[in-house]
Amino acid sequence: MSYTVTNRTSGQQFSVEGDESILDAALRQGRVMPYSCRSGTCGTCKSTLVSGRVDYGTYEPQAMTEAEKNNGHVLICQAKPLEDIVIDAREVAAAANITIKTLPCRVVKMEKLANDVMCLHLKLPQGQDLSYLAGQYIDIILRNGKRRSFSLATRTQPGEDLQIHVRHVPEGQFTGQVFNNMKEKDLLRLQGPLGTFFLRQESERPVIMMAGGTGFAPIKSILEQAFNDGAERPLHLFWGARAAHDLYMHELAERWSHEYANLTYTPVLSEPLDEDNWSGETGWVHDSVVAHYPDLSTYEVYASGPPPMIEAGKIAFAAHALDSENLYYDSFEFAVDSTTTAS
Repeated sequence: MSYTVTNRTSGQQFSVEGDESILDAALRQGRVMPYSCRSGTCGTCKSTLVSGRVDYGTYEPQAMTEAEKNNGHVLICQAKPLEDIVIDAREVAAAANITIKTLPCRVVKMEKLANDVMCLHLKLPQGQDLSYLAGQYIDIILRNGKRRSFSLATRTQPGEDLQIHVRHVPEGQFTGQVFNNMKEKDLLRLQGPLGTFFLRQESERPVIMMAGGTGFAPIKSILEQAFNDGAERPLHLFWGARAAHDLYMHELAERWSHEYANLTYTPVLSEPLDEDNWSGETGWVHDSVVAHYPDLSTYEVYASGPPPMIEAGKIAFAAHALDSENLYYDSFEFAVDSTTTAS
């Protein structure tokens, strides 16, 4: 059975075949709308159902409340049409011409960034490249068909290795493999690029970036691309972690702040250890952001990290005059049995 989706915002139509979600069908046909997790946990793809009926699918309450659903909202990564429908959804032109590929890759280097963070260097087959926007992610496809999603941690460099940051999670199928069994020269299979977390080049607003834990990976990619492109917009990176050892590339971020006049770097620890001898900022990273910027009305904020940080940030930033259309986020959390999980 095929149904037609009309996007009232853009005036475009596309078809949904069989058991596809609205988002999967859109991506298959080159229509890109804001999305991140694809598992109903982050809420990035929340859109308005103008008319028609859908199967809302399975999703987490923090991604869409019952009140939002009753007010006509829908998560297009989960929803499947039951008839022809009309939606209101923003489209992201910058990602529309990027092809999502499924490719083999080889682990050519394993670099331990911290006791529980590994950087995997992945080489694609000769003659193959992956075009992506800095900040996007890839899925590692496991042998059982399940997926683990990891943000690319380097800027776009054709012919260069891809890098992902993998945090070791107890009971994690893939992360356990990485830390206990994986060896250089092992083969993996990936799909990507995915997601709409990347710097909006058309804007001239100053940029605040908030990373939590390994949410630093896509922020690193975005910043390296901005530096390479000669971006002059003011950039302020806030990196939140529990203790000093969790800021696993702290020296790199500090070096950037000395090398690039438009970058300010503020690390924030929530539970510094005695041996850290920490004299920097403490507490929750989103609180540090609004302490520095009590009026966010003229800024763009890019946030990447665990869902509690993202949700707290949404509330705090809205209270400090940030327009929701100027907040871009990559919300992820490890889930042992999920078919789409993130780093």
